[in-house]
Order: sequence, then structure tokens, then C-alpha cells
Amino acid sequence: MVSATRKLDVKKILAAANAGGFAVPAFNYSDIWDFLAIIEAAEELEAPIFISSNQQVVTDIGIELTGAFGAAASAKAKVPVIHHLDHSNKVSICKAAVDNRYPSVMIDASARPLEDNISTVREVVTYAHAQGVFVEGEVGRIQGMGVEGMYTGTDFLARVEDCEKFVAESGVDSLAAGVGTAHGFYKGKPEIHFDLLEKIKKAVKIPMVLHGGTGIPQEDVRRAIKNGINKMNVGTIIHCTYMNAMRAELDARGENPYTLDVVKPVIVKIKEVVKGWIKVCMADGKARGLL
Repeated sequence: MVSATRKLDVKKILAAANAGGFAVPAFNYSDIWDFLAIIEAAEELEAPIFISSNQQVVTDIGIELTGAFGAAASAKAKVPVIHHLDHSNKVSICKAAVDNRYPSVMIDASARPLEDNISTVREVVTYAHAQGVFVEGEVGRIQGMGVEGMYTGTDFLARVEDCEKFVAESGVDSLAAGVGTAHGFYKGKPEIHFDLLEKIKKAVKIPMVLHGGTGIPQEDVRRAIKNGINKMNVGTIIHCTYMNAMRAELDARGENPYTLDVVKPVIVKIKEVVKGWIKVCMADGKARGLL
């Protein structure tokens, strides 16, 4: 019987990424099938990963269920699998995730004025740290359409001084800063402000996160890692690969197919995408010694 009580030192894993010149990829899942595909791919490439459920997933499936299978899978996995709550804008959901064995949560109050953002994050930090849970926050905005809403404004870049104040006063463990990335598919080449990223990293001295990975060219991902990114979020391409592969399998099999006959080849397609991103983040083989 596998214990569901393994404690992962998230700070240690991200420190290893920072020292080793790679990023820990964070993959968003929708249900148990892409969840399992992501973990299988990470094990096969011996990579540490975050596996992330967004606010819609935990609301629709139920955080008691996602927390339970996340904890069980993390305890069983042969590599570090950090179950993460992604982009929650509700303190109550972050606290529920902490109570349901999530080792890492993100409270996203970036749409609020800086002082409100700080106080909201501080509330989650106080609650989470008491139970040894890691907290991610955000300053600036991630453009495009995500589960937390749409942002198309022009004032999306984080300010270095705001990031410094936010980190110092909130006690947050990692920072996602608005540096030009977007959720969803990009229209044209992403314009990442690498100079801003480098300045923020030097100012805050904590792990940094890049959201909106889908569609960023490999060379830009690796440049971002060189400039201070330690965690790389990838979601849209996972969801779309899942649904497109599912559609193709259903079309090929006609009426009345059996669930597992359809799902198994879909899992193979998801794993191919996950493995590609693990290699882009240079995380393959980096799990050794981290459990």
C-alpha cells in the first residue's frame, strides 16, 4: 500500500532548478486521464514537475477529489510531482486546497490594486505556511484568455519596484510577473521583455514563474530560463492535444466505442507533448536526487 503523505520540499526543487539552469515545467490537467499521462511522461524522462489544477477544475470535479488523487499520485510517483492549485483568485479555494493536501497554491490577486494584492496574498501565505504549503503570487498581468478571465489592456507589464514591495510585504514564495506572455494561443510571435525579467529576478531573489508557455519558441523559453525563470507553465497545448486526439479517435472508431479503447491512444499523444516541453525546459533527468 502506498502512503499518501510524502512531503516534497518545493523550495528545494526550485532552488535546484535555479542552480542547475533548468525550469520545472508545470502542466495543467483537466481530468484523471491527462493527469496520468503527464505523470507517466515525467517518470519516463525522470523529470520533476508541477501538475496543476485550475480554479474551474477544482470547482467542477471537487477539491476533495482532486486533492485526494493528487496526494496519492505524488506519493506513488518515481519523480517529484508537485500538485499545484493554479490561478485561484479566491482565498477560500486556496485555503481549501491547503486543507486537501496540496503542497503548492497560487493566489492571483493581480487584478486588484497593489496594496490589496499584497494583503490578499499575505492572508493565504499565513494560512498556507502554517501547514508547510508553498505560495505563488502575481504582479502585472498575463494577457489573453485564461480561466481567470480575459485581459486585453496595455498596462500589463510588472514594475520592478512593485515586485520588490510585493515580495517583501506579502511573504510569497515565488513570483509570476507580467513580462509580455499570454494565456492561450499567440497571435504572432510573443514579445517577452527579457530585460525586465532579468531586473525583477535580481530585485526579488525568489523563484520566478513564466505563465503562458504554449506557443513560445524554444529559444525564448531557454532565454527566459537563463534570465531567471524557474517554473514554466503550460496549459493550452495540453487541453487542445487532449480534445483533438479524442475527436480523431472517436471519428475513427465510429459508434459505441469503449472508453478505455479511446483514451489509451489519446494518452500517448498527450505524453508526446509533455515530453517535448520537459526537454525544452531542460528538466529531463533532473529528478535524480530530489525525492
